[in-house]
Amino acid sequence: MKIHEYQAKALFAKYGLPIPKGVPAFSVDEAEAAAKKLLAETGSPVVVVKAQIHAGGRGKGGGVKVVKGGAADARQVAEKMLGMQLVTHQTGPEGQKVRRLYVEQGLEMVRELYLGAVVDRDRRRVAIMASTEGGVEIEKVAAETPEKILTIHVDPIVGLSPYQARKLAFGLGLEAHGKETVGHFGKVVAALYKLMVQEDCSLCEINPLVVLKTGEVVALDGKINFDDNADFRHKEWNDQRDVDEEDPVELEAKHAGLNYVSLDGNVGCLVNGAGLAMATMDIIKHVGGGQGVTPANFLDVGGGATQDQVTKAFKMILHSPKVKAIFVNIFGGIMKCDVIASGVVAAAKEMGLQVPLVVRLEGTNVELGRKILAESGLAIQAATTMADGAAKIVAAVTKGRAA
Repeated sequence: MKIHEYQAKALFAKYGLPIPKGVPAFSVDEAEAAAKKLLAETGSPVVVVKAQIHAGGRGKGGGVKVVKGGAADARQVAEKMLGMQLVTHQTGPEGQKVRRLYVEQGLEMVRELYLGAVVDRDRRRVAIMASTEGGVEIEKVAAETPEKILTIHVDPIVGLSPYQARKLAFGLGLEAHGKETVGHFGKVVAALYKLMVQEDCSLCEINPLVVLKTGEVVALDGKINFDDNADFRHKEWNDQRDVDEEDPVELEAKHAGLNYVSLDGNVGCLVNGAGLAMATMDIIKHVGGGQGVTPANFLDVGGGATQDQVTKAFKMILHSPKVKAIFVNIFGGIMKCDVIASGVVAAAKEMGLQVPLVVRLEGTNVELGRKILAESGLAIQAATTMADGAAKIVAAVTKGRAA
């Protein structure tokens, strides 16, 4: 789950991370009032108006503007920014509509750095990364100049040790700004790690982390992703969720108790079990990737799905205009094949099946499931194995494309 920058900075402040003064705004009037308030409180003639969307690269897309002409100028910027379709490298060509702004005080900085914490699943520890290349996408730095990324791993039993934070500070050359700056940086790293663990985050990122002329270290930007697996103990997350920024189908799947992730392909997948779902996506890509046939989604209906859940899952797949064929791949252990078959038939009849459907069933009640599909009157292709199913689904898509 992603949250906006202003929400991330509220958490930063809670854990003692230094941030610039800022005010969220949901209208042009609120943005102007926020600018007036910041200009009066800080004495600085500069404010920054930032679009709030769940994507990076906002500055390059025109979503971050430095305003030096007072509150009236900030109002004009807000008028242009609110409601705009902001396109960045992370939004795709369709962009994302800007519905919220964050007005923040301007700061004079001497350096921009990167600092982030992420879960390293291979090491089973939190990795804290730092770089001198602040303000640049860390993925770009990793690809082009990986030697500029410093990484430490924190033992979950021992916790973050002060020497680890100092190691990063000296690696960034912060001693050149004075020992107080090294101390400030150490406190920032410690606070970031504490936030990461206690708030059940999967990612905490400050890009850029800036050094001011005074030697202070301040989080100029903030990005936080929460680990969805911990939502049962964070009821407050519901208040921070921005449904306008989320995929509506993924949101519907979450409410239905299904594991669904939208992808950019053209083959809808309905599978039970995460491992089988991943294998199904792999074999579709393996067989059809060279012909432009790839998975349109990850969808695991789980082992205890009801007919109603299966019906909803099938409808979600059919809602996507990108889907040119559907592959149902079920190994019935806990999940019974007849339940899947009934749900597929119900959804297909209700919505009208307009694309080829390939079904591979094995396991509990498989004969009953096949009977339900055979007697449904729907144009369903049966597959005996995963490879057979992948070959048939690729053939169906390419044939439809040729037609």
